[in-house]
Amino acid sequence: MNRMTRRQYLAASAAAAVAVPLVPQRLDAQAAIATLSDPQQFDTGGLIYLDSGSQHPLPKVARKAGDDYLARRALDPAVPSPRPDDDLVRAKFARLINADADEIAFVPSTSAAEQMVLRALGLPERGAHIVSDTLHFFGSFPIYGEMARQGCEVSWVRAVDGRIRIEHVEAAVRKGTRLVALSLVSTYNGFAHDLARICEIAHAAGAMVYADIIHAAGCIPLDVRASGVDFAACASYKWLMGDFGLGFLYVRKDRLAGLRRPSAGYYGVQSFTSHVYPLDPPGDAVADYSFAETAMGYFAQGTFSHSTAAILDTSLDLLHAMGPDRIQAQVQPMVQRLKQELPRLGYALASPEEARTPLATFTLANAAERLRAPLAAARIRLTVSRNRFRVTPSVFNSMADIDALIDLLKRPELRNG
Repeated sequence: MNRMTRRQYLAASAAAAVAVPLVPQRLDAQAAIATLSDPQQFDTGGLIYLDSGSQHPLPKVARKAGDDYLARRALDPAVPSPRPDDDLVRAKFARLINADADEIAFVPSTSAAEQMVLRALGLPERGAHIVSDTLHFFGSFPIYGEMARQGCEVSWVRAVDGRIRIEHVEAAVRKGTRLVALSLVSTYNGFAHDLARICEIAHAAGAMVYADIIHAAGCIPLDVRASGVDFAACASYKWLMGDFGLGFLYVRKDRLAGLRRPSAGYYGVQSFTSHVYPLDPPGDAVADYSFAETAMGYFAQGTFSHSTAAILDTSLDLLHAMGPDRIQAQVQPMVQRLKQELPRLGYALASPEEARTPLATFTLANAAERLRAPLAAARIRLTVSRNRFRVTPSVFNSMADIDALIDLLKRPELRNG
């Protein structure tokens, strides 16, 4: 199949809404469905792999794109094609969440992006008010703990029955609040915020909203423009089927002018003229330069993972072709079966029953001690913590995988009570 040029893709990115999944350049929709739904198209080492929410296995076609990149890095003459166009990869992600390409910057990780946003807002600042909640990524708890130590006032909205109640957010936000920071989908239990309503509440008080979308982008429909969110970020090694070291930061373009520039990375430079090398034009400064008025212009830093960009160039095509709505629909019966069956066996459901996200979390005293060895013996992989376990199936899983896990968890010695 013919592949779109970068110019055509960027033009389409500006015009098309994410509600209609993009037909990709390399694979049509049916081929993408066959690839993502086929466990043979993923390298899981013979495991029943139910841990895509920790890191998603690579589709083999995306892995090949990464391998080709590494071969080019090794100067293999048999792989002469150039590496993927970085702007094109950002444009593909932009279309996935209904953003413009110039609203997307590469970042090394979700947590790095969140801290860039704080710096861009001039935080920490003594007396500045920040609102977050206890279903936000637990790795962000120290970030806001440090904000508080450095003079900010941080209000934590606590979960009730595994949910953050919108009226509690509304009570926490007040005039003068600077930022509301949350995970759109909780990594703990899959709870999903009403992001548009959160943004209405925050914006009415003059606050901005940052959303961690690492458990949303790629696995559920997501429209940042419709939500009104100001900032959103994710790494790529989970539902985007990329790898570590490269992610994306979305910044609403109409917010840029009011931000402090948190980085002065050369990937954000739009024009540059030096005055210190032989034959340079004369100038009083060592160099004249300007930054692009884009997310990259404000937030880009140094080099990033080109191998991950090569993987994403293909995996994003697959995600567009299948569509997050279809991905969500295919995974939900598996998640709902877990939510129905495991509580009957004594495993308390920690996830909201109504959540249509690909995560199901259950509480179990001493879960790590009780489950890790039996799961390993059965060659089943999922996330097991001290007193809980989390199952995150993806499109390549089947109900047979879910049944295998349920059968294992029926063993009396593993159950609560």
